[in-house]
Amino acid sequence: MADGWRCLGFVTAFFVFMITVDPGVSKNNARVGFLFVLELNKKSYQHEFPPFLDLYNITYNDPIEFKCNLQNFPDLPRWLRFAQRSPYDNGYLYGTPTNEDVGRMTIEITAINRRSYDTYRKKEFFIVEMTERWVPYQVDFFIPKKDIEEVLPPSHQKTIINDLQVVWGARQPLEIVNITSALDRGGRVPLPLPNHKEGVYVRVGTHTLFPKCLRDMLSPLNQESCSEENILEFTCEEWLNTRTEIDWCRSTLIDTTLKTTSAPLPTPGSGILTDSELFEPPDNLEPRDYFPDYIVTVIVPLIVALILCVILAYIMCCRREGLEKRNERTPDIQLYHHQTIQTNSNELRTMAEDRNADRPLSTLPMFNARTRERTSPIPQSLSSDNPRIPLILAQQEPHSDSLPR
Repeated sequence: MADGWRCLGFVTAFFVFMITVDPGVSKNNARVGFLFVLELNKKSYQHEFPPFLDLYNITYNDPIEFKCNLQNFPDLPRWLRFAQRSPYDNGYLYGTPTNEDVGRMTIEITAINRRSYDTYRKKEFFIVEMTERWVPYQVDFFIPKKDIEEVLPPSHQKTIINDLQVVWGARQPLEIVNITSALDRGGRVPLPLPNHKEGVYVRVGTHTLFPKCLRDMLSPLNQESCSEENILEFTCEEWLNTRTEIDWCRSTLIDTTLKTTSAPLPTPGSGILTDSELFEPPDNLEPRDYFPDYIVTVIVPLIVALILCVILAYIMCCRREGLEKRNERTPDIQLYHHQTIQTNSNELRTMAEDRNADRPLSTLPMFNARTRERTSPIPQSLSSDNPRIPLILAQQEPHSDSLPR
């Protein structure tokens, strides 16, 4: 009986373990006050999608787009950001947590295959821990010729640390506190050209005081040179490697050891109540005459609207008498035109019927002394009685000579 209960306990524990352990869940730790970066490798997620041809072991370079959000929420936590340049590049979750973000949170990552539109979901456990280390001296460097995706990989972060370590020396190691895109600080979107970058702010910190060349950045001479866009006088850039180009005029020093003095509290007096007093409204108020305001806001617009309505009614209704008279005169004009046409037609018919007038001499018959015949001077084919008179004499007979004899 005891062995049976023991076997049942082992089986139950095994099933509980299999349920709680999810192959699509991983754990990450973040420290308060230091940069945290999680790279979402596109190639690793590519294996989660079936290739187009499994038979020949072909794996395509499909475009994959990542969507990240806090579990049961639509967005990420306020300290965490996500960046992905294109579906063919890797994605990055990055940010610097604060004391208010201490705890455990779960991030849901959804990978979308833009070729097949398949999806794959994975959970990431983030544990934000308190740290005893504290870097009081911090410098905010601006790198103009970089994008945020180019600085977030660990290899490039190590390059920046190695270059800046030369300025401080080997006394204390540097650590990256935060990386922010210039667009998040109000920068302009660059042109879509190869040499135009958005710019990145990289904040590093250490326990060692700022070196002299960095302290010289705050001198009035260098500040004036930055405002006039002239060459600076300090020599920090001579120690750096050419791999890291820094805009020193837009770099700032942050000393957290200095206590910032808050603004003094207002002294109680006229208009400021203490906790024990209560507001007492005045008993007597001065009367105010609202009649002029009423006239300006109500009466004047009504009068103007009424005048406009009267003018519109006069134009639409009272100006139609002339149009009616004109329409009444239209039939008379049409009848007059018809009568005129009829009169002219009758006159032409009368003139055509009257053929008793003397004919012109050019139309009288001519006497031929040789043949003793009288012939008309106008050819029969060209006489006015012929209904068909050709325009060109050559068209009368195709084989006749039209030249004058």
